[in-house]
Amino acid sequence: MQSVYRAVIDVGTNSVKLLVAEVLDSAVRPIVEKSEQTRLGQGFYETRQLLPEAISQTADAVGRYTLLAHGHGAQDIRIVATSAARDAINKAELIQALETASSLKVEVISGEQEAEWVFRGVTTDPQLHGHKLLILDVGGGSTEFILGEKGHHQFRQSFDVGSVRLFEKLRPADPPGLQDLVDCRKWLDQFFNEQLAPRLKHLVKGETGPQAQLVGTGGTTTILARMQHGMTDFDRDKIEGIIITREQVKDWMVQLWSVSLAERKKIIGLPQKRADIIPMGAAIYEAVMDHFGFDTVYVSTRGLRFGAVMDRT
Repeated sequence: MQSVYRAVIDVGTNSVKLLVAEVLDSAVRPIVEKSEQTRLGQGFYETRQLLPEAISQTADAVGRYTLLAHGHGAQDIRIVATSAARDAINKAELIQALETASSLKVEVISGEQEAEWVFRGVTTDPQLHGHKLLILDVGGGSTEFILGEKGHHQFRQSFDVGSVRLFEKLRPADPPGLQDLVDCRKWLDQFFNEQLAPRLKHLVKGETGPQAQLVGTGGTTTILARMQHGMTDFDRDKIEGIIITREQVKDWMVQLWSVSLAERKKIIGLPQKRADIIPMGAAIYEAVMDHFGFDTVYVSTRGLRFGAVMDRT
């Protein structure tokens, strides 16, 4: 069997990401990876309307990434849009802009499809294959929970909570006050208690088998890993497999929720454009680790794009 070059452009609530990869069966070798924050979901959660400027910036990024993918020999380019595109009243405007910029068809995928690809992508890591995993993908507009082992998932669901959505809902002060932190933790605790099925908690805790291992994929965990190790740039080989403890997450919560946006922008490893929403992403991980009693999270640099680039059904 011969390998092929494929590309996936992932249009998310917060950013547009590109993966060009050499694919052979279930093996994925990244060739090019890019990310540009366009904040498609800015102001979205009050009106359900995507702003014209955000649509334009997102379309520009998709157009550039399409040319870049072609330039690196991608034989098949796929554009997938997630949470904000799913929920927008004016998603037709977004799709038209993206298709005009790229001359490609745009797929608005369901939360269930997103979770499926995340699971498939993460489990390409040989260190995780065959283990019982709770995979958590915190995006800008949604968070995917996938529980599975040995290549099969038992539970998958996408929840309407993400770093941008939570930021726009709670709108903490700058710098955040103690009450802002209390309100955020209280909201997340109530959300998980009400929304996460008791069945999932039962499965995760290992009452019918081994305790699951928490795996984090997506921007929040890779940024936490970069901050923890003082990495100025994204380096897949160094980030993949980093273990972050619950104590380290709580230490970052103290720091991120006690300083101004300007001070957060100075933290090594934290991209300046994500400095406003990273406290929310960290809070979601803290809530999940507390809710299920996880002491550590394994950082995966694989996920949606890895799963999508392998899928050609």
